[in-house]
Amino acid sequence: MKGFDVVIIGGGLSGSSTALNLSKKGYSVLVIEKEKNQAYKPCAGGMASSMQKFLPLDIKDSIESKIKNVEFRWKASDNVIADLTGESPFWIIKREKLDQLLLDESIRNGVQIISGLLVEKIRKKNDNWEVTCNNKNKYISKFLVIADGSQSKWAGYFNLGPRKPKFANTISLRLKGLGEIPRDAVRFEFGFIKYGFAWAFPLKESLNIGLGTFINNGHLENQAINNQVIRSFGFDDFSYKTINKKLRIWNGMHPINGEKILAVGDAASLCDPFLAEGIRPSLISSFYAAECIDHCLSGRLDDLNLYTKKINNDWGKSMAWGRRIAQVFYRFPRTGYQLGVKRKTAPKRIAQILSGEMSYEDIAKRVIRRLLTNSRI
Repeated sequence: MKGFDVVIIGGGLSGSSTALNLSKKGYSVLVIEKEKNQAYKPCAGGMASSMQKFLPLDIKDSIESKIKNVEFRWKASDNVIADLTGESPFWIIKREKLDQLLLDESIRNGVQIISGLLVEKIRKKNDNWEVTCNNKNKYISKFLVIADGSQSKWAGYFNLGPRKPKFANTISLRLKGLGEIPRDAVRFEFGFIKYGFAWAFPLKESLNIGLGTFINNGHLENQAINNQVIRSFGFDDFSYKTINKKLRIWNGMHPINGEKILAVGDAASLCDPFLAEGIRPSLISSFYAAECIDHCLSGRLDDLNLYTKKINNDWGKSMAWGRRIAQVFYRFPRTGYQLGVKRKTAPKRIAQILSGEMSYEDIAKRVIRRLLTNSRI
């Protein structure tokens, strides 16, 4: 039985970045990941370049595209294009590369990583955590981080996040080539997907495509509609393989820490409920998780409650408005597109949200008022 300062359940983006941030501070860390390896990560890969400040390493090797334009369309027409300002404010990264960079750097800093192992039992013992895995090995830690993603078993078990999580249903795939998507642009396609939208994000030699529905438990089972979306991005080959996934989206401000335990990333229900952005909240929550654990281990804090307050303030306030926009926009999508996306200033505002320059709170009240007023006409 080996002891650590911190055990992290889950070795994805939020788990590996938390591990790296903690190891840079000199703590002993164990990461337990259930998957042995994953050749393809079902993630669009969009990331505000400003998020680099939350990572203690250079991630340039994982950047596939630097985005200059954001395209919006309604059923493959009615185009709107927004220019992103600044020096490469939005990147497309390859999640497989980014996750591996983080894990490799974590290992160089002394983090121990065990893959292909399931956590079967977690209990508190003598003010420490005892984690038992399916190989019957037990691991002891002072603090515990839950980072096992949208399908988290342990977040609910320890009452971290909403008692009844809300999920977006998504389909992800990657096609060779870029179709008709420019290398320096991302596209959002509205109108095909009920209660949601489709997106196309370019890598160097392939395209990450996603479809998502965000309210009313919508379904994505209609293959004809899926093929329409693929065709709208410039592809005629429909022999692709898809990955269906439920994304645990933000659904209110709830405690995401307990006594010597906290949740990060998707396990903490932080995914954007309007645009499905998950990388930014993963990196933000991982950074502040490491900060708060460091403060506790060094005697500057008695508990982790500051972590929940920080995430609710820095991320939750914006997401509260993002959820309201989503609930109205996806119920009245055509009206939303005409009065929201097609307004003169709207594309720029959405682009600024993607790049991290603005929050939903900055624009939400006016958008919702317009949508509600015109939907009753």
